[in-house]
Amino acid sequence: MATRTIARLFDSYNDAAAAVAELEAAGFMRDDISLIANRGNTAGTTGTTGTTTTTDDETGTGAGTGATVGAVLGGGAGLLAGLGALAIPGIGPVVAAGWLVATLAGAGVGAASGGLMGSLVGSGVSEEHAHVYAEGVRRGGNLLTLRTEESRVSQAEGIMARHNPVDATQRGTDYRAAGWNKYDENAGPWSGDSVTGVGQPDGTPGNPPGTAASRAVDRTVGTNISGAYPGQSDGTPANPPGTAAGRAMGTTPTRDRDPV
Repeated sequence: MATRTIARLFDSYNDAAAAVAELEAAGFMRDDISLIANRGNTAGTTGTTGTTTTTDDETGTGAGTGATVGAVLGGGAGLLAGLGALAIPGIGPVVAAGWLVATLAGAGVGAASGGLMGSLVGSGVSEEHAHVYAEGVRRGGNLLTLRTEESRVSQAEGIMARHNPVDATQRGTDYRAAGWNKYDENAGPWSGDSVTGVGQPDGTPGNPPGTAASRAVDRTVGTNISGAYPGQSDGTPANPPGTAAGRAMGTTPTRDRDPV
């Protein structure tokens, strides 16, 4: 039977858990709901987004492998009580339960055998939004997915909308403004701020030094305030110290340094 897959990523685990509880109270079956919550941020803020897609439902149901931690996270019944430990390549330890987990974990393995991106796309989520969802989970997010009949899509989307999901398109734009291009399962767990996209700058494409603002200044005036442009203002004849504005004013050139 053809079903719709609705996916939302929440900043707060509490918001995601509340959405799960309301879906179950409205009669949506536990086997049609899935939650993947980054263990590094089960109660705080994280990346977020939302989309709805169509797929033919041939996927089995399943719960997360490993120790049950639903009670620790405040889920005393239903799907939340079945949350279990799981490791996802590129993301690290999460807690998860539900049908999407069956596409991630092999029976009795306790670690994901396939990537989150592939599982999302395979369930019918658009590739564009799947990149943002997977990156959002990597940065501490809480991904809620639901399979439902067409007649109940509006009801399900309304329930999720009451619990503060963030728009996928805008979140992707925010990520890209900070230098991110797409989800990379080889990038490893995230160590920065999940909402702003600014972390401990490590120079990788998804987490370059500085901020979007400081990099924009560097590109405009030829500085290296952000630390992302070490080739600028290095004292070579083609790239003298100081800023373009400072040199035009005839001030004493000084080498730009990364901010402390």
